Order: sequence, then C-alpha cells, then structure tokens
Amino acid sequence: MDITTTTDVPPPASPSSLTERKRAARGATRPGDRIFLGLSRGSGILLLVIMAAIAVFLTYRASLAISRDHGNFLTTFEWNTNLNPPVFGIAVLAFGTIVSSVIAMAIAVPVAVAIALFLTHYAPRRLSGPIAYVIDLLAAVPSIVYGLWGALILVPHLRGLYGWLDTYFGWTGILSWEEGAPRTMLAVGILLAIMILPIITNVSREVFRQVPRMHEEAALALGATRWEVIRMSVLPFGRSGVISASMLGLGRALGETMAVATVLSPDYDIHASLLNPGGGTFAQNIAGKFGEASEQGRDALIASGLVLFVITLLVNGAARAIIARRKEYSGANA
Repeated sequence: MDITTTTDVPPPASPSSLTERKRAARGATRPGDRIFLGLSRGSGILLLVIMAAIAVFLTYRASLAISRDHGNFLTTFEWNTNLNPPVFGIAVLAFGTIVSSVIAMAIAVPVAVAIALFLTHYAPRRLSGPIAYVIDLLAAVPSIVYGLWGALILVPHLRGLYGWLDTYFGWTGILSWEEGAPRTMLAVGILLAIMILPIITNVSREVFRQVPRMHEEAALALGATRWEVIRMSVLPFGRSGVISASMLGLGRALGETMAVATVLSPDYDIHASLLNPGGGTFAQNIAGKFGEASEQGRDALIASGLVLFVITLLVNGAARAIIARRKEYSGANA
C-alpha cells in the first residue's frame, strides 16, 4: 500500500519582511523608542561625567591642601589649619568613621533581617501591614530629628548600659568606662544603627517577598520546618538583596553628619575604649568646621572628603563583587 505523507512547508519570507525583522532585532525603529534610547544613554553618560567631575574637583583641591600640610595627612592626630604652615591629618577621622559604621552595621543588619523575615513569613497580614507602614515612616525621618532624640533621650539613658558593660566586659579594655559623658563612638554607632534600620528592613522585606513560591512549597513537601524553609530557600535566594540593602545602609552611616555632630563629643585622639568620649568622623568634621574655615581650611576639609569618597567607592565595589559571586541565588533558574 502506497502511503504518501504531506508536510506543510511555510512559504519563504519576503525580502521586505526579513528587512523589518532585522531592523526590529537591531534596536529601536519608532521615534519614541529612539528618543527613549537616547535619553537613557545620555543619562548614563551624564552620570559618569558628573562622577568624573566630582573626582577631579576633589583631587585638585585636596592636592593643594596636602602640598601645604606640615604633618602627615594619613597619620597625624591633629587638625589645625590656622597654623602657618597648617598641620592636619585624617587618622582619627578615618578610625571614627569606620568604627562607628561597623558598630551600626553589626547592630542593624541582624535586627533588620529578623524583622523582614518576621513580616514576610511569621506575622499575620493584619499585623505585618501596620508594622511595615511604621518602618516606612521611620525611613523618612530627617537626620537632625534623630540627632536631637539621640542627644536628649538616648545618651542620658546609656549610663546604665555603660555601667553594665564596664562591670562584665571592662577587662577587655574596649568596653571599659571611666564614668565620663556617654557621648562616645558606641553612642554614635547605636544611633546610626537606628537610622539605617528602616532602609535595610524595607529592602530586605521586598527581596524576601520575591522568593519563588515553588521553592518554599518544595521544601515543605520534603518535611522541612518553617525555619528550615527560611534557611534553605529564603535566605540563599535573598542573600544578594540583603547585601545590597546593607550597602545602602552603610552608605548612610558613612556620610551621616548632623546626627553624629549632635551626639558626639569630638576630639582628635584615638581611644582604646568605645565608652570614652571623643573621636570624630569625616562627615561630622566637615559639617562642624566648614562654615568657619578659611580657604586653606576648606581645602583641607575637601581633602578629607576625598578620602570618604574613595572609601564609599571601595565599599560599593566590594559589594558588587560579592553580589556577582552569588548569581546562582538570583532566582533566574527558578
């Protein structure tokens, strides 16, 4: 028996249709698409130009200040730009900025992640909504309000905490207290932790909400508890997002001015104990001295701002490198 099989073969595409497809594949063809492409490309180039202009300006003014500095800019424990020649250095400012930011991150990140997990996986909907709303409001509070609250409410109530830390951990030297005013780097770190907590919490909460439902259901089907689901599915998926949220909070902690200036009693010495008053940060020093500084003093402050600018770029670069190594948790293969 003769069996004949017929196959429908699509007609060859016309040259005009092939040309249109090639144009569509190459990019924008409509005027609106071309305009949007131009605006997007121009915005990216403009951002790079602005960053380059900031770097050039800071570098030029910093070079003028450092060339007149009679001390070592990196290691001098003094800031006196009115001398002739001036003597100033960033050792104390760099130490205070890094220490206060590390304290803030050590306190804020675990608490923020815990709050985000509670709102997304434990709290009922009627409770998680109001709590999330309050956290959003906290993120919008101005820094000067935090500073006034810290100076009037937080600092006076830290004496009990300082006494307890000195009693049980004073032997370490880092947490010894000499009954001074609690306007210390630890107080600054606690205040910064409260300020960056809403930012990290909000971003982490949104990241945890994007976890594919099939991941959690698969873990539950295998007999995992709720904590095991979080540990095996939620946290790995949201790790890069939590890192990004932490870097946003760290950026605010590094550059915070008014709140730190309101709470801290600055001096130009590095104290072994976090409970002794004194120290300083880049942003606090710039905000406190820029208004009354001479031209020479402003160049010195700009030089310290350049160091803060470099530290911020290094932190962001490190965060990008960490996130790039965690692409397997991006959810692209979910």
